[in-house]
Amino acid sequence: MDIRAESQTSAERRAAPLGAMQAVRRALLSMPGKLLGLSIGFVMLAEVLIFFPSAANYRSDWLTERTDDAYLASLAVETADEMGLGDEMITNLLTSADAVIVGRVYDGMNVPLLARPGGIGAAPVVEVMLAEENLFERIFNTVGVFLAPEGRYLLIIDEPMAGEAGLISVVVPEAGLKTDLYAYSGRVLWLSIFIAVMTGGLIYLCLMFMFVRPMRKLAQAMTQFQQDPGNPACTVVFSRRSDEIGEAESALAAMQDEVRTAFRQRERLAALGGAVARINHDLRNVLTSAQLISDRLSSNADERVAAMGARLVRAVDRGIRLCEDTLQYGRSEEHPPEFQAVSLRAALDDAAGDAFVATGAADWRNEVDAALLVEADPDHLHRIFLNLFRNALQVMDKSPTPLIHVRAHVDTDTVRVQVCDTGPGVPDRIAETLFEPFGRSGSRGGSGLGLSIVRELARVMGGDVHLQSSSSEGAVFEVCLRTAPASA
Repeated sequence: MDIRAESQTSAERRAAPLGAMQAVRRALLSMPGKLLGLSIGFVMLAEVLIFFPSAANYRSDWLTERTDDAYLASLAVETADEMGLGDEMITNLLTSADAVIVGRVYDGMNVPLLARPGGIGAAPVVEVMLAEENLFERIFNTVGVFLAPEGRYLLIIDEPMAGEAGLISVVVPEAGLKTDLYAYSGRVLWLSIFIAVMTGGLIYLCLMFMFVRPMRKLAQAMTQFQQDPGNPACTVVFSRRSDEIGEAESALAAMQDEVRTAFRQRERLAALGGAVARINHDLRNVLTSAQLISDRLSSNADERVAAMGARLVRAVDRGIRLCEDTLQYGRSEEHPPEFQAVSLRAALDDAAGDAFVATGAADWRNEVDAALLVEADPDHLHRIFLNLFRNALQVMDKSPTPLIHVRAHVDTDTVRVQVCDTGPGVPDRIAETLFEPFGRSGSRGGSGLGLSIVRELARVMGGDVHLQSSSSEGAVFEVCLRTAPASA
């Protein structure tokens, strides 16, 4: 037991750091963590961009101070006899100025005035003309100080004391400048880190309370609504803000209300559909029995009884078709289209032939180019035009010159197929609900489902269908399809 307990304790000790690391990682990868990291990163980037010009100015000030100190040392040398300065005092002056050699420039000639014992030997010397350096040269030379090899010297030529004493030359070791620049960089680094953390923290807190927390509440409200759309408690709570977040809250609340209303309507329609299906089933059985009786009546020897029986047969047939169409519409779910290049003219001829066989005859005029190809599902395309042609034949049953005329207009990537008939046209009261399921139909005995199925099939293939025009001379339906790609 002790061994198991000890192993369990050691496993818990190992798991504790892993859990802490995972928690830290989740915090860093969260939106607030990323926001804090970006804030600190941008502030540090700004500090880096500011550092190089400030470091260049620090270098220029450092070199100017050495020039001024060296100038004062040269003045002391020139008045050494009057002031009674000895060699030791002059050496101390040069040491305080960090100078090795001090001289003056006369007519472009550098004339040394004093130097420390030992000089600079064979060490490399870099000339620095402070007055002629621009900002970019200062930054470039400052970076060069950080990368310079050890033991190098700088020959500074400048006008000390605001240019009152002419040009003076000073040779100083670069090591002092490098040491001071590193110290300055360290101070700037720590100050930048402090400023970045403080600024990033303040920005983080402001954005957290102004944006992140409200957006998190919105996300939680959306998640809760997704899990339980019908629960009114999942409605987003308004914060009464007038900015974009307030607009998002209003839009989300409106969407939630619309979705709940749609769910309630769907539930009612589902219940109504189930009831209609049961009624349809029973009604179909009743109509089947009535059809048997009407068939016998239509074959009666009495002409008046036979005529009434024939009319009853037609009425019962329409009732049975309506029941079948209703059940089929409730069960049907169109399969996804299988696109391929289809000859539009051949598809129209095929659908017209089936319509003439099933419904009746009419003159047929096909003006579509035989080379025109559309990208469509052959079965869907056949059903679309078969329904349109059958509807046209049904409304032209009393027309003296029944004619179906089709033509096509090609746009960039769309084909507009127009189906024209010579029927009485579509009345305005019917045109408003022509494509709605179980809407009013222009043909007698129609269920009102044919055109709704036509539009559904056309839209599934990326097209559409609509009534383009209607008059007493006939109606024109327009079907929009996609042209087949050139490679097809």
